[in-house]
Formats: sequence, C-alpha cells, structure tokens
Amino acid sequence: MGHRLSKIYTRTGDSGTTGLGDGSRVPKDDLRITALGDVDELNSIIGVLRSQISISDITDKAHWDKSLSLVQHWLFDLGGEVCIPNYNLLQPVCVEFLENEIDKMNEDLPMLKEFILPSGTLACSYAHQARAVCRRAERSLMTVHSRDQNIQATALQLLNRLSDWFFVASRTLQRAEGGSEVLWQKNINDTI
Repeated sequence: MGHRLSKIYTRTGDSGTTGLGDGSRVPKDDLRITALGDVDELNSIIGVLRSQISISDITDKAHWDKSLSLVQHWLFDLGGEVCIPNYNLLQPVCVEFLENEIDKMNEDLPMLKEFILPSGTLACSYAHQARAVCRRAERSLMTVHSRDQNIQATALQLLNRLSDWFFVASRTLQRAEGGSEVLWQKNINDTI
C-alpha cells in the first residue's frame, strides 16, 4: 500500500464525489461505489459473526475463525479490484476453498426437503444475514460488470460461492449450537 491515511477527513468528498484507486473521481452514487459499499457491509457483518462464534459453544472455533478471516481478506482484495478498474488481486484458490468447505459441511447435513427460514441461533442468523448481503453485493458487482465489462471472473465467482457457503454455514452453525432448522410451512395461513 503506497500511502496510509494519517488524516481521516480530507474534505475531498464534500462535493459528492469520491476517489477510485486509479486516481479518478466519481459520484458517490456511482455503481462501483455502491458495489464497494455492499462488499464493505458484508465484511462488517462477517466481523459480527466472528465475534458471535468466539463466544458461542461451538467446538471448532479456530477453524471457523480462520475461514472467516480468509473471507474478510478476500473481500478486501475484491474491494481493490472494484476500486481499480482492470486490477486483479483475487486468485481462483479462494473459490476452490469455498467449494471444498461447502462439500465438507454438506456431508454432515441432512438433505433439504423444505425451504429454511432465516432464523435460529445468533451465529446462524448472522450467517443468514451475511448470505443475504452477499447476494446483494453480487448483484451490485454484476451491474458494474454488465456496464463496464471489466470485473474479473474470479470476483463474480467468489461472491456467488460465498453466498452458498453462508447458507450451508448457517445450517452447520445451527446444528453445532444444538438447534434445529426453522422450516417454511407451505400452508401457514391454515394454522391461524
């Protein structure tokens, strides 16, 4: 990193623009800035999830923390790619890692026969929230890609696999904390 901020407020954004990593300035509602905000929000939710796992009764906290730390670093790399058009930081190994983790977690889960409501233990619920924000970040990034055509394939794949990873993680965390999944009921109005 070339320069670190020693002064947090710069006043350069007071006119409604912000700087990209290539030195260009864009409106704060630019599609790239929206995508960066969604990725930043996702990363923040992962921080909350990590803190919840650290105080939970889950036995393999170190593995969860390492996996989530990797994801947070990859999201910073993704932010770099979005901030600097045509820049490439992400490597396919991050997508492969997520796929392997999904496969491992899925081995111990029962087959889904119904939809699952996004609820459960705190860790499970934060994983569901991360999944939903990840999907939004993926949509934002796809919008940038459809307009500019310069988002790397690995970036798009990362968010797609990551949302799947969070879905499977939510199920795994719910079971690890002794809870059962909350299933969608097709005819719920019949119970009123």
